[in-house]
Amino acid sequence: VDIVVDSSVQSGMPFSFYHGRTGIVFNVNRNALGVEVTKCIGNRQLRKRIHVNVAHLRKSRCNESFLKRVKDNDQKKRDAKLQGLTADVKRQPEGPKDMKIVKATEDDVVVLAPLPFIENHF
Repeated sequence: VDIVVDSSVQSGMPFSFYHGRTGIVFNVNRNALGVEVTKCIGNRQLRKRIHVNVAHLRKSRCNESFLKRVKDNDQKKRDAKLQGLTADVKRQPEGPKDMKIVKATEDDVVVLAPLPFIENHF
C-alpha cells in the first residue's frame, strides 16, 4: 500500500516521514491498517511497523507494469511452445535515436565565442 496523507482526516495520521512511502500490510483493524515500511537509519535499513488510518492509504500501483509484462511473456512462451519455437522475452534497450538533418541559412547561424581577455593593470 502507498501512504498518502489526507490532511482533512487527523485521526491515525502517520508521521510526515512516511508520506509517499510504500509498505506491506501486516495487520488489519477496524479502521486502521498495520503497515511495515523500511527506513534508512545510519548505514542500515530498519523495518518500521506503524498503524495508519485507511483514509491515508491507497492500493499501490507500482507493480502493475511488471505483472503485465510477466503475463504477456508467459503467453508468448506458450504460443512459441505450440509452434515449436523459442520465445525471446528479454527487454531490449531503446537504442540511439534516428538521424536528423537541420537546414539553416547562413543568416540564421549565430557563432558564439568568448570575449577576448583584456588585462587591466591599474
